[in-house]
Amino acid sequence: MSGTTTRSAELYARALRVLPGGVNSPVRAMRSIGREPLFIASGSGSRIRDVDGREYIDWVGSWGPLILGHADPEVVAAVSAAAQRGTSFGAPTESEVLLAEEIVERLPSVEMVRMTSSGTEATMSVLRLARAVTGRERILKFSGAYHGHVDGLLAEAGSGLATQGIPASPGVSESAAAATVIVPWNDPEAVRAACDAHPLAAILAEPVPANMGVVPPLAGFLELLRELATSTGALLVFDEVITGLRVARGGAQELYQVMPDLTVIGKVAGGGLPAAAYGGRRELLERIAPAGDVYQAGTLAGNPLATAAALATLRRLDAAAYARLAAVTERLAAGLREAAASAGRGLQVQTVPGLLTPFFRLESVRDFGDAARSDQDAYGAWCRALLERGVYPPASQFEAWFPSLAHSDEDVELTVQAAADAFAELT
Repeated sequence: MSGTTTRSAELYARALRVLPGGVNSPVRAMRSIGREPLFIASGSGSRIRDVDGREYIDWVGSWGPLILGHADPEVVAAVSAAAQRGTSFGAPTESEVLLAEEIVERLPSVEMVRMTSSGTEATMSVLRLARAVTGRERILKFSGAYHGHVDGLLAEAGSGLATQGIPASPGVSESAAAATVIVPWNDPEAVRAACDAHPLAAILAEPVPANMGVVPPLAGFLELLRELATSTGALLVFDEVITGLRVARGGAQELYQVMPDLTVIGKVAGGGLPAAAYGGRRELLERIAPAGDVYQAGTLAGNPLATAAALATLRRLDAAAYARLAAVTERLAAGLREAAASAGRGLQVQTVPGLLTPFFRLESVRDFGDAARSDQDAYGAWCRALLERGVYPPASQFEAWFPSLAHSDEDVELTVQAAADAFAELT
C-alpha cells in the first residue's frame, strides 16, 4: 500500500548498515532490475514466501542447488538425522565415502574426487592442480564466463582475440589477471590462436555457460577444446558447478559426450547445503595432499549435513527425473516464446535440460557479446512486473532460470500467463 513500509524494506535498511550493499552476494541486491531485494522467510516445493507474506513461484531455486525444490521432506529428514548425530567432526565419515562413490559412478570422466565447501574453492584448487601437473601458469577462459571469485579468473579481455587478461575488480593484481587468457565463447579461431600463442596449463570452460545466460556450445566446439587441450599438453577443465548432475545424470560431459581431464561440481552436489568438489582421472587426483604434493585442505569439506543432503537428493535423480526436468524446461520455454510472440516482443529463449534464459533480443546468443546486446532495461522492467504477479525470476539478464522437479504444470501455466501480462504491460 502507498505510504506503507514493508518488512523487506525495513530489513534492507537495517542490512545496509551491517552488510556491504545490504546483501551477502551481489546478485541478491536486485539492482540490475532496478529495485530493492526481497527478504525471503520460507520455501516449500516450487514456492517461496517473503517476510511480508507474499508467495512466489520460484525459478531461481537458490541459483541451482534445489533441483527437488524447497524443503524437500526427504532431504530435510536426512539433514535433521545427520545433525542429531553431530554437525561436523573434522574427521572422515562414511557419508563422505558414499557421496564420493556416487559422484564417481555418475560422472563418466571422474575416477576420484576431493570435496570442498564452495565452487570457488573447488575451482581455485583445480587450477592449482593443473598448474602443478603441467608445469605451466596460464589459464584460458571465456569472456563472460564466471568461475567464482578467484583472483586470476576475475579478469576481463584486453584488445584482440587472444589476449592476456586485465583486472576486472579492484584488488586483483595485474600479475594474477595476466596469467589468464580470455577469448570469446563459441569462437574456434580465437581458441586456436590462444593455444598457438600461449603455453596453457588448462582450458577452463563451462560446457554450457550459464553466467552470461544459457549459451549452449555450437556443434563441434567442445570437441575442438578437447582436441586442442590434448595436442598442446593443456588439461581440459569443465566447470560443471551448474550443469553437473542437472542437465543429465552425468552432467554436460555425458550430454555432449566430451570428456574433460578435470571437473568441478557444486550446486546440486550439495543438495541445498554448502558443498562442491573437483575430480578427474586417478593419476591427476593422486597429486593432491596427502596422497601427493599439491596442498589443499578444508575444515568443513564433506561435512555430514551437506553429504546427507546430497545423498538424499541424488537418490531421487534417476532417468525418469531427468526426463521430467527436461520436459518442464521445454514447456516453460515454449510458453515464454509464445507469450512474447503474441505481444510482438523479440525474445530468444535458450535452453538445455534444467536451464533456460529468455534474452530480450531478436537474434540467437552465441557468446557474451551477443548477450550484452540484449535489452537489459526491458528485461528489468519485465522482471519487476513478474514479481508483482507472484513469479520470482533471476534478477539479471545474464543468469539462468532453474526449473526443478517440484514445478508443476500449473506453475508453468501461471508463469506463462504472468509473463504474457507483463509483456502487455511493457508494450
